[in-house]
Amino acid sequence: MKLVRVLLISALSMPAVPALAAADDDPAFGHMLSLVQVFVRLAGQSDDPVAGLKAMDEVLAGRNLEANQAAAGLFNEMTAGMPAEHRDKMASIAGDVLGLARRDLGKAPTVSADASLQARKDLTSMGLRYFDTKDYLEAVKRDDALAVELFIAGRGVNLDSRDADGRGAAEIARANGNARLAELLARNLPAAR
Repeated sequence: MKLVRVLLISALSMPAVPALAAADDDPAFGHMLSLVQVFVRLAGQSDDPVAGLKAMDEVLAGRNLEANQAAAGLFNEMTAGMPAEHRDKMASIAGDVLGLARRDLGKAPTVSADASLQARKDLTSMGLRYFDTKDYLEAVKRDDALAVELFIAGRGVNLDSRDADGRGAAEIARANGNARLAELLARNLPAAR
C-alpha cells in the first residue's frame, strides 16, 4: 500500500526532526507535524483496509478539518512573500497532486509473480484448478471469498467469465447478496475496451 511508503519515509525522517526544530522556530514545521500526525493516526485507526482507504480519501478530498487547517497553514508559510501569480500556480499544482493521489488510492495493488504462484499452489491444495473457469464461478456461487481472492491473485482465469446463464462473477455475487465479494470482483475486472 502506498500509505505504508509514506509512513516509512516519515519514520526515516524523524531523527532529523529535533535538529530542524532547534535550528529554526518555524510555524511551517508545526503544520507539517500536524499533517504527519493525521496520516499516522489514520493508518493506525482501523484494521479494515476499506475503512482506512475511505478515511484517507476524506483527507485528500479536503473533508478533514484538522488536515485542512494544517495544510492551509503550511501552504501559507511556504508561499509567504511569493507573488500572487506564483501562489496561484502552486495552489493549482497542489490540487492536481491531491487529485492524482485520490485517483491512485482506489487502484488495486499489483500482484507479484511470487504471490500469483503461491495463490495457484493454494488453490491446487484446495482441490481447485487455478486455470478452470468453472471452478472459479462455482467458488463465486458458493460465496467462497477465500477461493475467489486466490483466483484473482493467481491470474489464471478470465475474471470476466460468464456462467451458462450469461452472468458474470460480480453479477452472481450481487444476486447472492454478497456485496463485499461483488465489489472485490468489480474492482479487479479487466478494463472495458
